[in-house]
Amino acid sequence: MLTLANACSAGGHALALAQDMVEAGDADAVVAAAADTMTTSMLAMIGRVADKPTDRVRPFDVARTGVLLGEGAGAALVVGDDWDGPVVGRLLGTGLSCDASHETAPDPDGIARAMADAYERTGRDPGEVDLVLAHGTGTALNDPAESATLRRFLPPGGPLITAVKGALGHMSGAAALASLDVALRSLETGMVPAIAGLRTPLPEGEGLRFVRGAPVSTSLALAQVNAFGFGGVNAVTLVASR
Repeated sequence: MLTLANACSAGGHALALAQDMVEAGDADAVVAAAADTMTTSMLAMIGRVADKPTDRVRPFDVARTGVLLGEGAGAALVVGDDWDGPVVGRLLGTGLSCDASHETAPDPDGIARAMADAYERTGRDPGEVDLVLAHGTGTALNDPAESATLRRFLPPGGPLITAVKGALGHMSGAAALASLDVALRSLETGMVPAIAGLRTPLPEGEGLRFVRGAPVSTSLALAQVNAFGFGGVNAVTLVASR
């Protein structure tokens, strides 16, 4: 067993390591799992990054006031091509970066390096992405930075974009796997949930196709899962339908 402590992108890094182990022949199957619980220190830190406590997570909303913590866990079984059991999707690859530009503030260039790495590793073009599970913390700095970086890569009228923290809170180390779960379900069913709490998108998100108000039903083949952690520890995963 290997333990990773990669802040809020830990689940994405676990996926990358699991895929490397399977592809290198070190294991036939690897469980990538992540869990996080609320602690006094984390609650105190979250309380210090906003002028006053928020009462609701509103990802990408112009009136967002900050993040709320959630608790949870997630796990994914990563297997090789010779696996003869059921599968729910294909893990294509994960792009990683660690910019270390600031203790807490995201760096758009660091996020961009993770996205570019994901596309290069998988041989996919940003224009092929049908759905983005955004990190979407509802904070003053993350949402503009993530929006600007998505606009940097994605073509006009590009993929649908949703996020789960408005409904689940921020599950910290488990956040990436929670988003992965929703991405795989959306690929299978064609249903994309709306971003809970999003009413009026922020200016930096102009032109991005945020799902708001009601779920959207559409055909999906390729999804991108974003996860960004304190210290610029970033992971961007691409998964495809079966």
